[in-house]
Amino acid sequence: MTSVIFIVVDSLRQDHVSFYGWEGCPVETPNIDALARESVAFENMYPEALPTIPVRTQWMTGQRTLPFRPWQPLTPEDRTVADILSEEGYLTALFTDCYHFFKPGYNLHRSFRVWRWIRGQEYDPYRSGPLRRFKLEDFVKDSYTEEWKRLVETCLVNLESIRRTEDYYCARLVREAIGWLEENRGRKPVLLWVDSFDPHEPWFPPPEFDRYTDPNWTGKRLILPPGGPASAHFSEDEIRYIRGLYAGEVAYVDHYIGQLLEALKEYGYYDDSIIVLSADHGHPLADHGKFLKGGDRMYSELLKVPFMIRFPGGEYGGRKLDALAQFHDVLPTILDAIGLGKDTEAMHGKSLMPLIRGEEEFVRDAIITGYYGAPDRCIRDKTWSYIRRPEGEPDELYNLVEDPRERKNLIDEYPEEAARLASKFGSLYAVRGKEIKGIQGKYEVEGSAGA
Repeated sequence: MTSVIFIVVDSLRQDHVSFYGWEGCPVETPNIDALARESVAFENMYPEALPTIPVRTQWMTGQRTLPFRPWQPLTPEDRTVADILSEEGYLTALFTDCYHFFKPGYNLHRSFRVWRWIRGQEYDPYRSGPLRRFKLEDFVKDSYTEEWKRLVETCLVNLESIRRTEDYYCARLVREAIGWLEENRGRKPVLLWVDSFDPHEPWFPPPEFDRYTDPNWTGKRLILPPGGPASAHFSEDEIRYIRGLYAGEVAYVDHYIGQLLEALKEYGYYDDSIIVLSADHGHPLADHGKFLKGGDRMYSELLKVPFMIRFPGGEYGGRKLDALAQFHDVLPTILDAIGLGKDTEAMHGKSLMPLIRGEEEFVRDAIITGYYGAPDRCIRDKTWSYIRRPEGEPDELYNLVEDPRERKNLIDEYPEEAARLASKFGSLYAVRGKEIKGIQGKYEVEGSAGA
């Protein structure tokens, strides 16, 4: 049977992958681009619910999570891709530096024959003790809360042991996966899941990749900006600096993805496997006034991701599809492609193979996304994005074709489009029968709520 390689790049915005052709893309991603050119690349693949763990649950089970499932471990009743493929004789292996996988009580490695952790990302309580190499005041501003300063300190304690590019997390992760490929060359079929936490914050790219910030920068190293209004903490120069750090992280991850892809070729897995590469979500960089993820940040910088599938021999490759799809469609697609389509009957997701084979033009006419624990919801088709806001806040509507950066809120001009999108999802998503809340009149909001 066909091997499956699943590569996750956490927090990677679609507009930071040069293949997708976004105007103003600040970074080159030659290795991801090369894979995309041989793949079926999707322009409108969306998370069904955010963030990290709900997304991986969607990928691993083919099930929705937004209406009824918060961030939580797998349940005994969940049936995952590793469960299914293990029963079919696959050798299954998981490599990750996403520390949420291996927190006590979590079990996302369930049914993988091999699993290996790379410790130390973000707030992983991997190391303790005082800072010696770094000074906290070089990385925080006076406006940060004491709690946020402590979080930055936790990140720095973990980073103190990193000296060379090879010591960075993604480099170590890829090295572990490549070692396993070498040890198991010739073993087929395999399910290999490589899950990189980078370019998730904190943004601390290796010096050789830190080429998107001002080389003469003498300010603080703002590797972990707090959420909330960016203007409360940062000048425009500081915002540009932070964005440059993120771009450097993307370049660094792309480099190591390239090493992994070369190893797949060297050890005989590249050309006869299904290779999936996806981000779980993007990341707000004060595009709409705030850094970091959050339930109110329902814009393309968070929601639009790179997603591509390379089929054995490059079949179907070189195509870019604009059809709407969501993450719970991914597992049904993979199973359908390897001849296990009957295993998808109980899944919420739909196989995308009819799209890929050119038999259908769409499998969804709209998508919905958000956070289980937040009231905000985003409903989109290929033209319009409607953001349902909580009571007391005006809703938002953007034309994604004419205004891809979502700068002009058209909720008052086209309320019928918002109502049309809202009508596609029911009360489980808290949208059915709700009044469309405009900006003018009742709410007296100056300008666009998304500005």
